[in-house]
Amino acid sequence: MNISPQPAARPRARGTERSMARRAELIAIGRRLFADTSYDALSMDDIARQAHVAKGLIYYYFQSKRGYYLAIIQDSVTELLTLAAGGLELPPVDRVQRTIDSYLRYAEHNQAAYRTIVSGGVGFDTEVHALRDGVREAVVTTIAEGAYGRAGISPLARMGLLAWVCSVEGATLEWIDRPELPRATMCELLVKTLGGALRAIEELDSAHPAPQPARRGA
Repeated sequence: MNISPQPAARPRARGTERSMARRAELIAIGRRLFADTSYDALSMDDIARQAHVAKGLIYYYFQSKRGYYLAIIQDSVTELLTLAAGGLELPPVDRVQRTIDSYLRYAEHNQAAYRTIVSGGVGFDTEVHALRDGVREAVVTTIAEGAYGRAGISPLARMGLLAWVCSVEGATLEWIDRPELPRATMCELLVKTLGGALRAIEELDSAHPAPQPARRGA
């Protein structure tokens, strides 16, 4: 018997696209809800009511409140890394400054998500810790490429940059809790402390000389 093939792939693809779009919409809603509200402060009923969706829809896409929150954090991390890794067309020093400013801008406008990423999530959450470590490595790589023109650096140089990134996390947490400095001033302060870290690395590892700032009017 000759059976003609059924065009099932197209409807399924369209269904998948709709499903992905709906999931992305729910994540965008969740990002707004959790922008300055902690994980424990919102119940699933609260989330569903404020998002104007049935609670079952959130369970359908994310299985649990934690699954929903992790998806939101993952989306936030993706945005942060995209911001941090941008500006490839800029001179190295300008790219580093842009990276730090983007980092601070993200923390300023996504405070709850930033606190979760840096502090490790709900309790000791290994998945959020992994996301945090990914952010740290991405920032270290971006700074290394801006300072040294390459991502591959020595263990000592990496540790020096990582120590600086960890200090930035603590300072940024304090800054969003008590924003006594304008973002531009905070950015300039972190740029200057990075310069100190780069000079310390150079003293201990001459293969990684600190970049010299461009002279004004040169």
